[in-house]
Amino acid sequence: MRKLVLLMVVGFAFAVHVSAAQAAPEYRRLPVKEYVNKMKAGWIGQMAGVGWGGPTEFRWTGQIIPEPNIPQWRPEMINQFNQDDIYVEMTFLHTLEQYGLDCSIRQAGIDFANSGYPLWHANNAGRTNLRNGIAPPDSGHPEFNKHADDIDYQIEADYAGLIAPGLPNIAIELGEKFGRLMNYGDGLYGGQFVGGMYAQAFFTDDMEEIVRAGLQCIPAKSQYAECIRDLLAWYKQNPDDWQKTWNLVEQKYHQDPKYTHGLCSGPGGKDAGSIDAKLNGAYIVLGLLYGKGDPDKTIIISTRCGQDSDCNPANSGGILFTTIGFEKLPDKFKSALNPEGKFSHTPYNFPTLVKVCEKLVREALKRAGGRIEKDATGQEIFVIPIAQIRPSKLEPCWEPGPIANSRFTEEEMRKITVPEKTK
Repeated sequence: MRKLVLLMVVGFAFAVHVSAAQAAPEYRRLPVKEYVNKMKAGWIGQMAGVGWGGPTEFRWTGQIIPEPNIPQWRPEMINQFNQDDIYVEMTFLHTLEQYGLDCSIRQAGIDFANSGYPLWHANNAGRTNLRNGIAPPDSGHPEFNKHADDIDYQIEADYAGLIAPGLPNIAIELGEKFGRLMNYGDGLYGGQFVGGMYAQAFFTDDMEEIVRAGLQCIPAKSQYAECIRDLLAWYKQNPDDWQKTWNLVEQKYHQDPKYTHGLCSGPGGKDAGSIDAKLNGAYIVLGLLYGKGDPDKTIIISTRCGQDSDCNPANSGGILFTTIGFEKLPDKFKSALNPEGKFSHTPYNFPTLVKVCEKLVREALKRAGGRIEKDATGQEIFVIPIAQIRPSKLEPCWEPGPIANSRFTEEEMRKITVPEKTK
């Protein structure tokens, strides 16, 4: 009897210990100095990718860009201060800087409506809706925006992961706030996927792990997720032949009408342009997987895939460079950087951009239940909680949910002052 009681007591104690261990939050630790080093590199990677791929944008559609047509890199190409791939997301950063992570989606919409830069596709349609009084999330709903599954939020979602290291739910939440201004469905998920990859890139340089981390941030039954799963499988089948995998992507995600739904980008083949988020997202992943951690190869492969061939290498370059860190980047990508160059229509140059990101990451960490500690030398360390990832709801653009009947009030409309050049 005593033995039985003893066993029961020991068993109970063990169960309590296991239960407590399961309930205890897990953390990852990231020195603040290392965070800044990697975050800076993420911005440089975007600038390098868009600068290198810029001359090829939409000149090759439905076909691989011949290698001789890829420009030679020049260090001064890094100074990309007038690219929509970069300056649009700085509008979102400025909103967060002014109002914090708890800012409303309506304030985000007002600030985006007041932006003065030129826009295209979903961005332009979304901003036009906002200026006409259609408030978010309806500004990005397919009922009002026929570009809802375009690439737009995907190309400008880098900021979300760069201020959320190890915090994928923050990147998802930011997509729900800023991605809804102009996108829906796969167009939204593409940005959350990119943000999730950046969030993981602070902790590993394993590209498959990074891609799978991004995949966890989007609905598993979305066509975007299906595309990424296909890519991972095709990469396993053809680990040394990215062009073979590119052809598989082309056949299924560009030529098959089941995967091109005709909102903006319909089915196509050679010479058919596509701004579809998942097709161009595939080209980001092709660069990451087949680039094997090499900056030149990564950017060149994402560029040679064609279509939006400056946006896609900006994303893949940014994610890869984040894993490397600014200090270890090849000198050719940072030697000619102009620190005083101001990003178009923003209050930021490179040093102030870095400062605002460091400010916002502290807020994101606190919001997620993390904390900041100091080591024995007094250096700050981010203590980042590991949480279950919560993707957004599955809402395909071709089978959308109901509209929100969201309209700006008269008072809100008075806050929208449309710059003359963008009317």
